[in-house]
Amino acid sequence: QVQLVESGGGLVQTGGALKLSCVASGNIGSISAMGWYRQAPGKGREMVATMADGGSENYADSVKGRFTISKGVGKNTAHLDMNMLKPDDTAAYLCAAFTSRGTTWGQGTQVTVSS
Repeated sequence: QVQLVESGGGLVQTGGALKLSCVASGNIGSISAMGWYRQAPGKGREMVATMADGGSENYADSVKGRFTISKGVGKNTAHLDMNMLKPDDTAAYLCAAFTSRGTTWGQGTQVTVSS
């Protein structure tokens, strides 16, 4: 089983930057990919960025060129560098870890971008 803890959210002005971090614990050897998703009030959960073990990255069109996903040393950390933030980026950001048994979600960290 995998557990995830996110950190790094907060309040920032339009055009600002934040870095989110996700630390995985437990059976981290079972993780094949990690990613970041977000959910704004009244909206569905959407993929923001994912990174597979081999390093291949995938981004939502709305964040390409502004957000970068990366992994720390080892398999148990994932970061999301967010630049040129917009009010539309306001949401709860959740870390996800993908294994053969399914997807594990973190509790989420709130990102609020003021105009």
